[in-house]
Amino acid sequence: MTNPPISAVTDTQNIALKPFYPIPLTLVILGLILFLISPVAGGLVSVFALFLAYQTSVIRLVFTATNLDVYRGATRIRQFPYHEWQNWQIFWRPLPILFYFKEVKSIHFLPMLFDPQELTMALQKYVPLPQSSPSETKS
Repeated sequence: MTNPPISAVTDTQNIALKPFYPIPLTLVILGLILFLISPVAGGLVSVFALFLAYQTSVIRLVFTATNLDVYRGATRIRQFPYHEWQNWQIFWRPLPILFYFKEVKSIHFLPMLFDPQELTMALQKYVPLPQSSPSETKS
């Protein structure tokens, strides 16, 4: 069975996240600066930045009513059912760099290759975190 093309999957109920390029671009600039100091370090950072830029252009997250679907181009490569999620978090809010979520059997870390505002809205819609009660919060 083949997967439907991504355009057929993203109807009004589903949310397909837009790519987010600031992290790869920042790493390219950092790589160029590092290249002046250490060509090896600058080259490694630049290669990693180009890898992230490529991944940003081809990987898509699509939030459906029941799953988070991961696409490479038009092919769905993974599904993460919401009922298996235990927690999620976006690290470093001033400039989001990492998306973490925990399932019953595994944890996942993804570099922020997707629009962070859209990601946050989709997560709050499909996988809302439980609100902590005042008795659970400690100073």
